[in-house]
Amino acid sequence: MDDLERLRHSPLPFAAPLGILFPRATQRLTAELLVRDNLCTRPAIPHGGAIMAFADMLAGTTTIESEINFPAAAPVGTKIRGEMRSVYRVRRTRVWQTRVTTETGRAIALVTRTQLVIEPRGYN
Repeated sequence: MDDLERLRHSPLPFAAPLGILFPRATQRLTAELLVRDNLCTRPAIPHGGAIMAFADMLAGTTTIESEINFPAAAPVGTKIRGEMRSVYRVRRTRVWQTRVTTETGRAIALVTRTQLVIEPRGYN
């Protein structure tokens, strides 16, 4: 079972209430999220915490440090995409960067995280 099949078979619990979908996983994991009113602040743009949760969900590991930049916003009804790529990997430490954009490619956020990889017991 590949990573994408694993995500679909055993979805991350917090992804469901956010409405996060994982359309593909190759060298880079991608996810999509529809900006809904219940994820927004005022004016009706996504709350920074919703964007951070969306980006963090792509990595799915224990975050040690995180930084986020918001160059623009996306209005309600916009589908945003997150694409995560590995920047640095050594033993149990990873640095991931997630670029969040609109469907047209407009940058919404850039998230850089340092994470600790903890393998669950009995993981296959």
